[in-house]
Parts: sequence; C-alpha cells; structure tokens
Amino acid sequence: MSEASLEAIPVLPSLSIEETRAFYCDKLGFDARLYEDENYLIVRRGTVELHFWLTDERRLCEMTSAYIRGEAIGAWHMEFRAKGIGTPMSVRPWGMEEFYVHDPHGNLLRFGRPRPG
Repeated sequence: MSEASLEAIPVLPSLSIEETRAFYCDKLGFDARLYEDENYLIVRRGTVELHFWLTDERRLCEMTSAYIRGEAIGAWHMEFRAKGIGTPMSVRPWGMEEFYVHDPHGNLLRFGRPRPG
C-alpha cells in the first residue's frame, strides 16, 4: 500500500449508538448505511468517515476529539449554524480558521481550514 492511499479514520466512544446515529445523521447530515449494530456505528459524509464504539464511561467521550480539515468546512459551518449547532468560526494562532461541535455525549469535533488570503 502506498502512502497516497492511506487514510486516518477517528474511532470515537458513544454512550448510545442510537443517539449517536440520530445526531450525526439527522443533525449533521451523515449517512449511516455503512454499518451499524448494537455496539458499533460507521457514518460518512462525503469523504469524512467516523466510527463509534459503545461505552458506558461518559468521561471517555468528554476527553475525545477528532479534527476534520478541508475547504468544505465553510459550507458545513453555515449549514450547522443555521440549525443552531456549533461555535462561531474563528482564526486560531496556528493559522487555521476553525469551528467546534460537541456531540450529545461530549465528543468534540474540530473543523478547520487554512486561513483565507
């Protein structure tokens, strides 16, 4: 396998696979038809894929995050904010324009793109 074909896919904890599916699919526009059982969920939106495993330890969710980077996050930000989800976009000291979303269990999704201009 060449490095050009490698991907990194976050695997995040979930306190309820059903609640996680509802939030990511109904609120964030992901598709859950990839895989789901009582202990594991795979969702995808475009090229972004997230996996979730069932846990009963809330602190694991509250200590977990994923970073999603790309130019499309501007459109995602407008879409999510129209639904009342996520933080305002801000430029961070490391030169990225970012916004954040916490899912119902505490996982932090950080969205970023290189600062325009």
